Amino acid sequence: MIRFEHVTKRYADGTTAVDDLSFEVAEGELVTLVGPSGCGKTTTMKMVNRLIEPTEGRIFLDGDDISAIDPVRLRRRIGYVIQQVGLFPHRTVLENTATVPHLLGWKREKGRERAAELLDLVGLDPSVYGDRYPEQLSGGQRQRVGVARALAADPPVLLMDEPFGAVDPVVRERLQNEFRKLQEQVRKTVLFVTHDIEEAVRLGDRIAVYGQGSIEQFDSPATVLGAPATPYVADFVGADRGLKRLSVTPIEEGDLDQPPVVHLDDSLAKATERLRAEGARWAVVLDGQDNLHGWIPADGAGAGGTVRAHARRMEAWLPVGAPLKQAFATMLQHDAGWIAVIDAESTGRFLGVLTPARLHEALRRSIDADAQDVPRAEVAVETVESVGKSATG
Repeated sequence: MIRFEHVTKRYADGTTAVDDLSFEVAEGELVTLVGPSGCGKTTTMKMVNRLIEPTEGRIFLDGDDISAIDPVRLRRRIGYVIQQVGLFPHRTVLENTATVPHLLGWKREKGRERAAELLDLVGLDPSVYGDRYPEQLSGGQRQRVGVARALAADPPVLLMDEPFGAVDPVVRERLQNEFRKLQEQVRKTVLFVTHDIEEAVRLGDRIAVYGQGSIEQFDSPATVLGAPATPYVADFVGADRGLKRLSVTPIEEGDLDQPPVVHLDDSLAKATERLRAEGARWAVVLDGQDNLHGWIPADGAGAGGTVRAHARRMEAWLPVGAPLKQAFATMLQHDAGWIAVIDAESTGRFLGVLTPARLHEALRRSIDADAQDVPRAEVAVETVESVGKSATG
């Protein structure tokens, strides 16, 4: 979808911003460009929509040499999201979102319908937020509007220049997670500029790590973290890259244990018998369709009646495929010795539980057996294991 062929940008004062770049971004792929300030990553992105013209080399978009495309027409084929968003202060949220469809000559009602659809997709109810003005929104809400506006004309390519850099860390992580889910639905071809390796790892299908005007490594997040191509990349990623792998290592069904299971309409006598037979101190509670409902401790299964009346709410749960980092955080947040894992594609079908020991095994499999990384990762997992022991008594 996007292809750079020996692209160089050199300014009149002799400064070389990028030097002989050659790489490709596949259709539907999200590539993060990461590096320190002044390394050329934003210059690279701005050459795609011709806000900056290359000195040498060629750039192709869907097979077309962009130098032969009128810049205005080109930019209307590309969504663009920046850190400061750039919403028009005198226009409502709905009007801002419909800006590009309006410029493309869409009928007003069609543009507004599309804008409302996109606002809903990014988590902003158009009936609540559509008539508000940018100054009436939080920073995170403005960023969501910026993303919706960039997607409104359904462009095949999206350019994002540190879009979440101006919000606080808690909101930033929430926006990153929301955007990753959104990308799974819309599958745009995305170039995403950031200086934050954590953000690059969390979002990118592949990462281009920039040195000074050149790409030092272009690979999957797991490979960049596990096998840095150069000392520069290893230093940029950081000595704790083993821990960073928590962000890119998903929970798999093979990582799960199968605990005792009871159903809502089972008698407590039956639940007690099941727990005693397996020597367990708790059981997972499912509904009639085997969807996760909650859990019940052994000391709660001794009374009369059914499981339904005594089941406890399940606080610590995640869908299969969630990153181990999220599992780690969930265990700590809920002081839990295990978390329930459900099928992400269903209404909550129970798959099993992830324990600290199984998390440890999954992390060990994912870590490059580097003596520097493994101890740091094991210290983190030992923290979870100690929490698990205290939580389960």
